[in-house]
Amino acid sequence: MRLFFWVLFIALILTSCDKQVDPPAAYGPIPTDRQMSWQKMEFIAFFHFTTNTFTGLEWGYGDESPEIFNPSDLDCRQWVRVAKEAGMKGVILTAKHHDGFCLWPSAYTSHSVKSSPWKDGKGDVIKELAEACEEYDMKLGLYLSPWDRNSSIYGDTAYITYYRNQLREILTNYGDIYEVWFDGANGGDGYYGGAREVRRIDRTTYYDWKHTQEIVRELQPNAVMFSDAGPDVRWVGNEHGFAGETNWSRLNGNDFYPGSPNHMELPSGQENGVDWIPAECDVSIRPGWFYHEAQDSLVKTVDDLMQIYYNSVGRNGTFLLNLPPDKTGQINKHDVEVLKAFRVALDNEFVDNLAAGKEVSADSWRAENKEYAASNLTDENEETYWCTDDEVLSGVVTIDLGGQMEVNRILIQEYIILGQRVKAFVVEAMLDGSWEEVTAGTTIGYKRILSFPTVKTEKVRLSITASNASPLLNNIELYRAPDNNR
Repeated sequence: MRLFFWVLFIALILTSCDKQVDPPAAYGPIPTDRQMSWQKMEFIAFFHFTTNTFTGLEWGYGDESPEIFNPSDLDCRQWVRVAKEAGMKGVILTAKHHDGFCLWPSAYTSHSVKSSPWKDGKGDVIKELAEACEEYDMKLGLYLSPWDRNSSIYGDTAYITYYRNQLREILTNYGDIYEVWFDGANGGDGYYGGAREVRRIDRTTYYDWKHTQEIVRELQPNAVMFSDAGPDVRWVGNEHGFAGETNWSRLNGNDFYPGSPNHMELPSGQENGVDWIPAECDVSIRPGWFYHEAQDSLVKTVDDLMQIYYNSVGRNGTFLLNLPPDKTGQINKHDVEVLKAFRVALDNEFVDNLAAGKEVSADSWRAENKEYAASNLTDENEETYWCTDDEVLSGVVTIDLGGQMEVNRILIQEYIILGQRVKAFVVEAMLDGSWEEVTAGTTIGYKRILSFPTVKTEKVRLSITASNASPLLNNIELYRAPDNNR
C-alpha cells in the first residue's frame, strides 16, 4: 500500500510540473499565412524585360514600336534554372513596365507581343515563364506597372477600368501567382497615344487602390501585394537592397501609398505601426534594371551580393535580385557566372550549425514549463520557442558548445507568428573565463544574422535587453564562416 501512495505522489508531482500553460497572447499585428509563406522564401529573382532591352532605355517613353521586340533565343527555362540554382524560391516578371508594352497578348491593346515579330506574334512570355516555374517547382510573381506611357487614356477614369482588365488577364490565365508588384512611379511625360505631353495624377486617389486590390484577393487569395504601402509587403525605401539595421515589420499602412514621399521611413518600418507589412529589398545585379551590353563589366561582385544578403535577409527582409534577360532572351553569362560563385560563397558561410542540439540554459522561462524552455532554441524546430512570463521583458540564454570552438556568425529568429517584440540585444562570448561582447543589435524579426571577428569560445550568451512584450525566440544558430570583412 505504501508503494502505491509513493507512486501516486510522484505521478502527481510530475503532472503538476508539466501542467498546461497557456502560450503568450499575440502582441500587435501579426503576419497572415500568405505573408509567412513569402517571408520564408527569403531570396527571389526579378526579371526586367521589355522593349527597353532592345532600345537601351531604362524607362521607355511609350512610343517604341512592337517590331523591335524580337529576342533571338528566348528561354524562360534558362531564367528559372539560373534562379533555382542560385537558391531562389520564386521569380517576378515585369509583365508591363511604364512603357505599356505587354509581354502577353492582351485583349485590350495592340501594344504587346502579339504585334511583334517574335514567334510571328503568337508568343506569350508569361505563359512560357509559368510553364518553366511549374517544371522547376518555383513560384511565379507578376509586376504590372500602374503607369502606362503608351495609353491614350492614361489620366482619365477610363484607364482604371483598362488597368483592372489587364490585371484580371494576368491573374486568371497563368496559374497560381504568389506576389503582385505595384510600382511607385506614376505620372509624368509620355507618348500617350500620340499626345506627347505631361500627365499628372493624384497618386493618393487616382487608382482607387482599395478596389484594385480586391481583384487580387478575389483571383489570387494566396498572393501578397507589394507597394510602398503594401498592403502585404512594403518597398524597403531604396534600390540598394539594404533594410535598416533596425527593421520593424510593422507600418501604419494608411500613411503610405505607391510613390508616397515619406519613403525614408520604410527601411526601418515603424515600431508602433498598426499593420504587419514586412520589407522586400529590391536591387539589380547591374547598375540598370534592364540589360545593357555596356554594363557587362559592371555586374555586382560576389562580395557585393554577400553584403546585400546580410543587409536584407540578415535584417528581417527578403532579397529580391533583378536578373535582366539580354537581347537573346536569356540571362547573360556574366550574371550567371557571378550568381554561381555567390551561391558557393553563401553556402560556405553556413556550413555547420555549431549550436544544433547543444545544451541551452536560460535565466527564466514561461512558468518554468518545459514547453517554453531554452532547449527549444537549438532543436531545429521552428514551431517550438523559448519565452518568458508576460511581465518579463528581458532574458538571457546561454549556449554551451561543449568545448572550445571558433565562432563568427550568429543567426537569431523570433517566433513572429505572435508578433515582433525584441528591440535590443547583446551577444557575448566566454573568453578567458569572462564574458565579452562580440556584437549587438536592435530588432530581430523573422531572421537576424550578424557577423563579428572570429572568437574561440565554449559558451555564447544572448541577452535580450529590451522588448515591447515578453520575448519569444524559436531559433539560434552559430557558425564559423570564412574570414572576411563583413
